[in-house]
Amino acid sequence: MKKIVLITGASSGIGRATALRYAEKSYDLILVARRMDKLEELKNEILGFKNIEIKLLQMDISDSEEVKNKINSLEDRWKQIDILVNSAGLALGMDKIHESEYSSFDNVIDVNIKGLLYVSKTVIPLMLEAKLDGHVVNLGSTAGRVAYSGGGVYCASKAAVKTLSDAMRIDLIDTPIRVTNIEPGMVETPFSNVRFRGDDKKAENVYKGIEALTSEDVAEVIVYTTSLPQNIQVCELMLTPNKQATGRDIYKQMD
Repeated sequence: MKKIVLITGASSGIGRATALRYAEKSYDLILVARRMDKLEELKNEILGFKNIEIKLLQMDISDSEEVKNKINSLEDRWKQIDILVNSAGLALGMDKIHESEYSSFDNVIDVNIKGLLYVSKTVIPLMLEAKLDGHVVNLGSTAGRVAYSGGGVYCASKAAVKTLSDAMRIDLIDTPIRVTNIEPGMVETPFSNVRFRGDDKKAENVYKGIEALTSEDVAEVIVYTTSLPQNIQVCELMLTPNKQATGRDIYKQMD
């Protein structure tokens, strides 16, 4: 039987690239996002080059009841989830904490922390019930290691992803399920457009002067970590572009 991968945030960026990479390897897919039109586009693109099965779930992962009901209402065959990729995440603005909007706190924490928890809490019991050699991949960030100005809440949310990944690994130590925290540095995705609320110029300036990672680079790493022999667990993996040493130390070649 083909393996099944559930990917959150599958409509764009790293989630979308990861879906395409797993499709190339003939995994069946459960694609989760809020925008069904984008999921339909991705499904049609994949089915244009690969004969696999795809299930689409339009879902707000920050709504615990919606997550629980939609995943648990899947047909039995689709509950056999081998790999969970918690890719959904966002940042809003670059304001200092005391100058930020309350709503930005809620949105970042609801998606980056609560959403990851809600989906994991729902999927992991299905893995255990099916006695699968499951794998949970959480998308952290170099921002979770060291805070930077204007990114306090986002950095805190990604630090939480690291801690939650460690805790999951401990909680599941007596099971076959592996847990990996992937921590990318600068990746050129729609992430910055969301952070700057659609200001394309500000988003472009983030990546000016450096060859950032691509979504496909990160997707390749995600697929690699889940393709290793069962006895190998990559607990944590940080990756950056060549001119980025840490979350804050970046060299940009400007004209």
